[in-house]
Amino acid sequence: MTHNHIKGVSDMASANFSADIAAWAERTKKRVEEVVNLSTQRLAEAIVEATPAVSGELVNSFQVSASPLQSGDAEGADEGQPVNLAGLGVPLGGLIHMGFTAPHAAEVEYGKDGQAGQGMVRLAAQAWPDIVESAARDTTD
Repeated sequence: MTHNHIKGVSDMASANFSADIAAWAERTKKRVEEVVNLSTQRLAEAIVEATPAVSGELVNSFQVSASPLQSGDAEGADEGQPVNLAGLGVPLGGLIHMGFTAPHAAEVEYGKDGQAGQGMVRLAAQAWPDIVESAARDTTD
């Protein structure tokens, strides 16, 4: 074997290794995005499911946005619609804001005048590690 032949084999192996690593990195990035999206979706669903729907006003004021929410913003605009993260265009590592725009949301969450709060946001936030673990199991590489 000549030195040039060994160098050619080494270059080919190096190119294959580099391509394999690049493909693995791309698959990993897509998997992370899937886990983040599924986890965020499930967090939003947990909040909505735990929200009392006495009149529907509070649950219908739940919003998910790429920008911070303000009380009264688009109240009820997504009435009866599932939370849709795909259209937000938030990059991996970006912020997704979710919450209620109805003015009485804090009273329902934390309670008022001696009434216990429902804690729908706080309880869902406590479940975040389990939500992420479940989403990681439910996505495939």
